[in-house]
Amino acid sequence: MRTGAEVFIEGLRELGYNPEALPNKPDHVVIDYEVESGKFAGKKLRQGFVVPADFPLTTPSGPHLSEQIHPVKSGGEHPTGGVHRDQASPFQQALGGDWQYWSRPIPDWTTRKKTVVAYMGHIRRLWESQ
Repeated sequence: MRTGAEVFIEGLRELGYNPEALPNKPDHVVIDYEVESGKFAGKKLRQGFVVPADFPLTTPSGPHLSEQIHPVKSGGEHPTGGVHRDQASPFQQALGGDWQYWSRPIPDWTTRKKTVVAYMGHIRRLWESQ
């Protein structure tokens, strides 16, 4: 069974994205993303994911975003809580810009189909619920 960033990247390509890994960090994957719905619909930004070596058994925890959507706030709930800058530093260092990380683990990963499609559905729902 193949695992890790290779499988995640392949799944993103099948969904029409053009993923790339950060230099010297093959588990850090970036895509250009256009928000499909919600109050940020039409917004274009880059999203990054740190892909565990055992993906799809373990999922990336949440997206890294190439700009500040919400103020940094470590506590609280979605949509404005659990927003960090320090976890996004590998993306910021490699690509520039003002990145932030949303701590948004996907619920029920252990009981659902473990695919890139399922994970990106979670990402889509995060944007819809802003």
